[in-house]
Amino acid sequence: MNWTDERVELLRKLWSEGLSASQIAAQLGGVSRNAVIGKVHRLKLSGRGRSTATPARQKKSVQGSSVQKSVSRAASAARHMTTSIGATALQTQFDAEPVARHYIRPVENVVVPISRHLQLVELNERTCKWPNGDPLSEDFHFCGNDAAETGPYCKYHSRIAFQPASERRRSR
Repeated sequence: MNWTDERVELLRKLWSEGLSASQIAAQLGGVSRNAVIGKVHRLKLSGRGRSTATPARQKKSVQGSSVQKSVSRAASAARHMTTSIGATALQTQFDAEPVARHYIRPVENVVVPISRHLQLVELNERTCKWPNGDPLSEDFHFCGNDAAETGPYCKYHSRIAFQPASERRRSR
Protein backbone atom coordinates (compact mmCIF):
# COMPACT_ATOMS: atom_id res chain seq x y z
CA MET A 1 0.00 0.00 0.00
CA ASN A 2 1.39 3.38 -1.01
CA TRP A 3 0.60 6.65 0.68
CA THR A 4 -0.89 8.78 -2.07
CA ASP A 5 -1.47 12.50 -1.67
CA GLU A 6 -5.22 11.94 -1.36
CA ARG A 7 -4.76 9.34 1.39
CA VAL A 8 -2.32 11.60 3.27
CA GLU A 9 -4.81 14.48 3.11
CA LEU A 10 -7.59 12.20 4.34
CA LEU A 11 -5.29 11.04 7.15
CA ARG A 12 -4.56 14.64 8.16
CA LYS A 13 -8.29 15.48 8.13
CA LEU A 14 -9.34 12.44 10.18
CA TRP A 15 -6.47 12.96 12.64
CA SER A 16 -7.42 16.59 13.22
CA GLU A 17 -11.03 15.52 13.81
CA GLY A 18 -9.81 13.41 16.72
CA LEU A 19 -10.35 9.91 15.35
CA SER A 20 -8.20 7.13 16.76
CA ALA A 21 -5.54 5.40 14.68
CA SER A 22 -7.70 2.26 14.51
CA GLN A 23 -10.69 4.23 13.23
CA ILE A 24 -8.52 5.99 10.63
CA ALA A 25 -7.06 2.65 9.49
CA ALA A 26 -10.55 1.23 9.06
CA GLN A 27 -11.68 4.22 6.99
CA LEU A 28 -8.57 4.25 4.80
CA GLY A 29 -8.64 0.48 4.28
CA GLY A 30 -5.63 -1.66 3.42
CA VAL A 31 -3.52 -0.13 6.17
CA SER A 32 -2.87 -1.15 9.79
CA ARG A 33 -3.23 0.92 12.93
CA ASN A 34 0.57 0.93 13.37
CA ALA A 35 1.05 2.17 9.81
CA VAL A 36 -1.27 5.09 10.59
CA ILE A 37 0.64 5.87 13.79
CA GLY A 38 3.96 5.72 11.95
CA LYS A 39 2.73 8.04 9.19
CA VAL A 40 1.34 10.48 11.76
CA HIS A 41 4.73 10.64 13.47
CA ARG A 42 6.60 11.09 10.19
CA LEU A 43 4.21 13.91 9.24
CA LYS A 44 4.67 15.36 12.76
CA LEU A 45 0.94 15.67 13.35
CA SER A 46 1.05 16.16 17.09
CA GLY A 47 -1.94 18.44 17.64
CA ARG A 48 -5.19 16.48 17.77
CA GLY A 49 -8.70 17.80 17.70
CA ARG A 50 -11.10 17.01 20.52
CA SER A 51 -13.48 14.16 19.97
CA THR A 52 -17.10 15.15 20.59
CA ALA A 53 -17.91 11.65 21.86
CA THR A 54 -16.53 12.40 25.32
CA PRO A 55 -18.30 15.29 27.05
CA ALA A 56 -16.49 17.42 29.62
CA ARG A 57 -16.89 16.30 33.22
CA GLN A 58 -18.88 18.41 35.59
CA LYS A 59 -18.05 18.88 39.24
CA LYS A 60 -20.19 16.96 41.68
CA SER A 61 -22.34 19.06 43.92
CA VAL A 62 -21.07 18.97 47.47
CA GLN A 63 -23.75 17.81 49.87
CA GLY A 64 -22.80 16.65 53.32
CA SER A 65 -21.72 17.77 56.72
CA SER A 66 -18.39 19.36 57.52
CA VAL A 67 -17.52 16.32 59.67
CA GLN A 68 -17.51 14.06 56.61
CA LYS A 69 -15.33 16.55 54.76
CA SER A 70 -12.70 16.63 57.50
CA VAL A 71 -12.66 12.80 57.75
CA SER A 72 -12.20 12.40 53.99
CA ARG A 73 -9.45 15.02 53.95
CA ALA A 74 -7.59 13.23 56.75
CA ALA A 75 -7.92 9.89 54.94
CA SER A 76 -6.63 11.30 51.68
CA ALA A 77 -3.67 12.95 53.41
CA ALA A 78 -2.59 9.64 54.94
CA ARG A 79 -2.22 7.78 51.65
CA HIS A 80 -0.04 8.68 48.70
CA MET A 81 -1.65 9.92 45.52
CA THR A 82 -0.58 8.68 42.12
CA THR A 83 -0.71 11.10 39.26
CA SER A 84 -0.02 10.60 35.62
CA ILE A 85 1.20 13.38 33.42
CA GLY A 86 2.30 12.48 29.92
CA ALA A 87 4.24 9.23 29.86
CA THR A 88 4.61 8.95 33.63
CA ALA A 89 1.60 6.75 34.35
CA LEU A 90 3.55 4.42 36.63
CA GLN A 91 5.51 7.12 38.44
CA THR A 92 4.28 7.73 41.98
CA GLN A 93 4.84 10.87 43.97
CA PHE A 94 5.20 10.90 47.74
CA ASP A 95 4.92 13.89 50.02
CA ALA A 96 7.77 12.99 52.39
CA GLU A 97 11.23 11.69 51.61
CA PRO A 98 11.96 8.19 52.97
CA VAL A 99 14.33 7.99 55.89
CA ALA A 100 17.34 5.80 55.18
CA ARG A 101 18.28 3.54 58.03
CA HIS A 102 21.87 2.46 58.18
CA TYR A 103 22.71 -0.75 59.96
CA ILE A 104 26.19 -0.75 61.40
CA ARG A 105 27.65 -4.18 61.88
CA PRO A 106 29.15 -4.66 65.31
CA VAL A 107 32.92 -4.57 65.21
CA GLU A 108 34.36 -7.94 66.01
CA ASN A 109 38.00 -8.72 66.09
CA VAL A 110 38.47 -7.83 62.43
CA VAL A 111 41.95 -8.43 61.16
CA VAL A 112 42.62 -7.43 57.57
CA PRO A 113 44.97 -10.05 56.15
CA ILE A 114 48.14 -9.06 54.37
CA SER A 115 47.81 -10.02 50.74
CA ARG A 116 50.32 -12.47 49.30
CA HIS A 117 50.11 -10.73 45.86
CA LEU A 118 49.57 -13.91 43.83
CA GLN A 119 49.05 -13.93 40.06
CA LEU A 120 46.33 -16.00 38.38
CA VAL A 121 48.63 -18.88 37.48
CA GLU A 122 49.83 -19.12 41.10
CA LEU A 123 46.34 -19.75 42.56
CA ASN A 124 45.24 -23.22 43.66
CA GLU A 125 42.17 -24.68 45.38
CA ARG A 126 43.43 -23.67 48.85
CA THR A 127 44.22 -19.98 48.15
CA CYS A 128 41.89 -16.98 48.43
CA LYS A 129 40.78 -15.80 45.01
CA TRP A 130 39.75 -12.27 46.06
CA PRO A 131 40.89 -9.85 43.31
CA ASN A 132 42.75 -6.68 44.27
CA GLY A 133 43.06 -3.72 41.93
CA ASP A 134 42.20 -3.16 38.28
CA PRO A 135 42.52 -6.29 36.11
CA LEU A 136 43.97 -4.20 33.28
CA SER A 137 46.83 -2.79 35.34
CA GLU A 138 50.21 -4.38 36.00
CA ASP A 139 49.65 -4.17 39.79
CA PHE A 140 46.61 -6.50 39.69
CA HIS A 141 46.85 -9.52 42.00
CA PHE A 142 44.82 -11.89 44.18
CA CYS A 143 44.74 -12.13 47.98
CA GLY A 144 46.27 -15.61 48.06
CA ASN A 145 45.81 -16.28 51.79
CA ASP A 146 44.60 -19.68 53.00
CA ALA A 147 40.98 -20.24 51.99
CA ALA A 148 38.51 -22.27 53.96
CA GLU A 149 37.42 -25.59 52.49
CA THR A 150 33.87 -24.27 52.03
CA GLY A 151 34.58 -21.52 49.51
CA PRO A 152 36.99 -19.63 47.30
CA TYR A 153 37.87 -16.88 49.82
CA CYS A 154 39.75 -16.53 53.07
CA LYS A 155 37.80 -15.90 56.28
CA TYR A 156 38.03 -12.11 55.95
CA HIS A 157 36.91 -11.92 52.32
CA SER A 158 34.14 -14.48 52.92
CA ARG A 159 32.57 -12.07 55.40
CA ILE A 160 32.60 -9.33 52.76
CA ALA A 161 31.34 -11.50 49.92
CA PHE A 162 28.70 -13.54 51.72
CA GLN A 163 26.32 -11.60 53.96
CA PRO A 164 23.71 -13.40 56.08
CA ALA A 165 20.16 -13.16 54.69
CA SER A 166 18.93 -11.22 57.72
CA GLU A 167 21.46 -8.42 57.08
CA ARG A 168 20.45 -8.17 53.39
CA ARG A 169 16.80 -7.76 54.36
CA ARG A 170 17.68 -4.98 56.82
CA SER A 171 19.70 -3.03 54.27
CA ARG A 172 16.74 -2.85 51.86
